[in-house]
Amino acid sequence: MKRLLGYGLIVVVAAFILLAAFYFLFPESVFKFAVDAQRRSADLVKKEVQVDDHRIVYLEGGKGETVVLLHGFGCNKDFWTAFAKYPKGYHWIIPDLPGFGESSQVPTDRYDRESQVERIDRFVKGLKLDKFHMAGNSLGGAITATYGAKHPEKVLTLALLDTSGVPSQKKTEFVMELEKGNNPLLPQNMDEFDRLMSLVYVKPLPMPSSFKKILAADWFAHREFNKKIWDECQPFNASKYSLLPILPMIQAPVLILWGDQDKLFDVGSVASLEKNLKNYKTVILKDTGHCPIMEKPEETAKAYMDFLKEKI
Repeated sequence: MKRLLGYGLIVVVAAFILLAAFYFLFPESVFKFAVDAQRRSADLVKKEVQVDDHRIVYLEGGKGETVVLLHGFGCNKDFWTAFAKYPKGYHWIIPDLPGFGESSQVPTDRYDRESQVERIDRFVKGLKLDKFHMAGNSLGGAITATYGAKHPEKVLTLALLDTSGVPSQKKTEFVMELEKGNNPLLPQNMDEFDRLMSLVYVKPLPMPSSFKKILAADWFAHREFNKKIWDECQPFNASKYSLLPILPMIQAPVLILWGDQDKLFDVGSVASLEKNLKNYKTVILKDTGHCPIMEKPEETAKAYMDFLKEKI
């Protein structure tokens, strides 16, 4: 018996050593496995569709009323997967916005907000979606608001999570960096990536150091194209980018959700949204930064589900 127990212990230790070796030798494979596992936990499957000259890659899953989820600048569809595993009874469509993630990057095309809105409209038409809910974080929120104003007949509700394009009297750390000529959203090295993470989240997201390096490498690899998109979006050009002129055009009920410690777009922006929207509900999450879908996915999902249930 002792000999059998000894053999068993050896097998367990050997298996642990092999797993550890695989993690250190092939961190990209382990990272991909973790991403796939999170998608499976939310019952999401990766698909793609051609929209004009753009290949749009998206996640889809669930049954019920359709909800289209749009990520922020420099991010991708998987920023929503932790959020999407909590609510049940909805059909999720989560694209990589054109120019980001696995979707096409076409150097000759423009990526200003209006161009992206029309691409998203052709995307939902390609999927034969007639009526749906739409939610967006940051840049995705600005696109969501603009889509709701331009295509009111298609949206059931809108959710704007720490959206860009809304003025606030208080300058955030992010805005002050921009005024110095530094753009934290275009990091070039690990120090700058760490600075970006400190601006986006109240507390660093728990992850292995190798995963953080993989995420940072992806930001570095897309820096030049992200700069092109940033320049064309002009998110701090008040005369071209502000959402205020179009907000009164929105007919659908709107959820305004904000992190109280957002260092990119100050929570004071909420007052501007409330002043210009006809039908809204506001939720402020405590101890939360710019990306509540990553920092507090369960709490964010609950707030969103409560909103949808009230409006159905």
